[in-house]
Formats: sequence, structure tokens, C-alpha cells
Amino acid sequence: TPGFTERDRLVAVTTLSFDIAGLELYLPLTVGGRVVVATAEQAADPVRLGQLLEASGATVMQATPATWRMLLESGWTSAPGLRVFCGGEALGRDLADRLTDVSDEVWNLYGPTETTIWSSAERIGAGCGPVSIGRPIGNTRIYILDDRGRPVPIGATGELYIGGEGVARGYLGRPDLTAERFVADLFDSRPGARMYRTGDLARWREDGTIECLGRVDHQVKIRGFRVELGEIEAALVRCAGVRQAVVVDRQDGTGHSRLVAFYVAEADGAPADEDLRRGLQDTLPGYMVPSAFVRLDALPLTPNGKVDRRALPDLEGGRGGIGKQYVAPRDQRERQLADIWSDLLGRSPVGATDDFFELGGHSLLATRLISRVGEAFGVTLPIRAVFDAPTLEALARRIGEAATDEASTTIATEVEEGSI
Repeated sequence: TPGFTERDRLVAVTTLSFDIAGLELYLPLTVGGRVVVATAEQAADPVRLGQLLEASGATVMQATPATWRMLLESGWTSAPGLRVFCGGEALGRDLADRLTDVSDEVWNLYGPTETTIWSSAERIGAGCGPVSIGRPIGNTRIYILDDRGRPVPIGATGELYIGGEGVARGYLGRPDLTAERFVADLFDSRPGARMYRTGDLARWREDGTIECLGRVDHQVKIRGFRVELGEIEAALVRCAGVRQAVVVDRQDGTGHSRLVAFYVAEADGAPADEDLRRGLQDTLPGYMVPSAFVRLDALPLTPNGKVDRRALPDLEGGRGGIGKQYVAPRDQRERQLADIWSDLLGRSPVGATDDFFELGGHSLLATRLISRVGEAFGVTLPIRAVFDAPTLEALARRIGEAATDEASTTIATEVEEGSI
């Protein structure tokens, strides 16, 4: 699965340090097919790679989503008779549909290096919703288990484990890590049977296929809530104008975690940050909506063609990711309030039209903000005021109104008591 014959020609583009190269080199040779090895220059240049596909009469190419996207964006339209094998990272619906339009078949392939090479496969057609990783291939078993090692029901989220003939012996010279990740397969009666703990979150669908939901180690805690970054990324790429997205948690200047979204826009233009925020608010709870959106020309990649999260740029506590023109505070009250925001949020400079929550504020910081406002301006505001007037200029107006109201109340009281 998905099948290969002596009539097939496969263009090999994967570096030898990636286990996928084993399939590219050995599979064609085991059935008498042909391997066309791309040079490093051809594999990195989408125009030359497209030319190689055409000149070689390729019927199969296996590559990461990043490589397929690079090909499409270079102007490559199709190669007659080509079957697309896509693996190494999550295949998004938008890319799957584009590949379906330009090829004979599209296959989504899944398998960690530790269960060399693939463990599940699915032929993908045009459609809607997340792309499945399919069903286990021959001699492979897949389990989705809860945190106590029990199978989860259909539709429930658990961690994906893989058993069968593809499971590796372990990590060379790392018995501690081997013991942690390669565990006894309690569902296999054969002596010594083991399974690999992938660290991937997944769920069974009603039709018996599997949907991958991201990484266990991409779960973070934001203000006490457990957040799956992959769920936010999936919601973000469904927003109009977003082609690719990665979400990370970053420490702000106060030591709190906040979500930052890095994205690549569609060719016809980038969406406004406000539109992205509103789009996510329609489908996600507030604590899962990133506080900053950063547009990149391209996501950084590892040599294996996977997204390199560690190479994403640092916002450095400035205005990076705010996506809004800076408007300087216009009077003493706004300047004083801007200093308080900057101290609480670890962002500088803070502008008059900036939104407290878009800068990374949340309900806990709002409580501290109200306390600081009381100390600095001598007024008492309800915490609701921050939500009703989230921009700096609006909150400054509320402070001014509150100061006027409290002064009027004081004068009226003193008149009533006869002290004036």
C-alpha cells in the first residue's frame, strides 16, 4: 500500500539522513522499477524539480507537504500519470485539494522514524475537513490509548501507539529513552511484543480511519487551561487568506505564557489581524486565541523539510505581531496608563489605539491593571471596565469619567454635611 510495480518510476528527493529515503531507494528496486535520484540542487529548486518530473516520466514522487507546496507555488501544474505520496508532516486540506487537482492520486502517509518507514496510509480525495492518516498498513497495529494505557472510544482523543513488524529496536546508546518510548504491547500475546509511544494525539473516526490532532509535547498551559497548539493551527489555516500557520507559546516580559501565531498568507494578500482574531473567536474559546499574529514570507524548515519551530523569530517584547500602526499617547493620562500597560504586559511602546487583550492581556492581568489604575489615578473601576473599554484611549476616558464622578460625589457629600 499504496502499491508499486515494475512499470513505475520514482523521483527520489529525500536526504539520506531521513528514513523516508529508504523507501525511495529500495521499494522500486525490490519490484524492478526505476529510481531517478534528484540532485540536492534539483530537490531544493522547485522549477528544476518540476522539469525533472516531466523529463523522467515520473509516476511517483514522495515528499513533505512543504516540498509539494513549493512545487505548486513555482508554477508547476501537473505531471501526467503522477501519483503523489505525501508524508513527514501533517497534510492540510487546502494542499490536499490542490494536489488532487493536478495528479492522478494523492496518498497521505504516516509513520514516525521509530516505526520505519510508514505505518498507515490513506488515498485522499477532494473534500472538506481534516485529512485522515488512514488505517494501519500490513503487519502493523495502531492503538489510541488514554493516559492509563486504555483504549479510548471512537471520537475520543488519546495518544497514538504503534505495534507490529515496523517497530525499531530502540535508540542506539540510549537505554533510558528506549525504555520510555518503546513499551510492552499488552494487546499482543506474543512474547516480547512491543509498541512505540509516538507522542502524537489522535482519534478514531466512525469509518475506522484515524485523524491526527497534533503533538502531546505541543500541549501547553495558558492561564491554567491545557491548550493543543495543533488545534489552533488547524483553525487558523481555515481562516480566509491563511495558507500555513504555526502557533507557539512564548514568555512575555512578565514571565507569563502567551500564544503567538506565525503564518504565511495566500498570494492575493494578507488578512488583517482583527479578521484573524474574529475568525478564531468564532470557533475557539478566548484563551486559545493568539495574542499576536506575525506574517512570514515562508515558515523556516529543517533540512528534512519539516517546520523548524526553533527558528521562528523572537518578538523581543516590542510591537512585533501587533499588526497595528503605532499611535502615540496624546495626553498625560494616556502616557501614564501606557507606562502601566508596558510594565504589566512587557510590551513597549504601547499606543493609544492598542488593545489590552491583543497585547497579551487576560483576566488575571486585568485585575492587576485595575489595582494599578486605582493607585495611580485615585479612582475605583470595576474589572468589567477593562473588557468594555479594552483600548488604551477608551480606558483613559473611563478613568477621566470616573475621576470626575468621584470628585462630584465628594463635593456633594461635603455640601450636604455643611463642610463647604
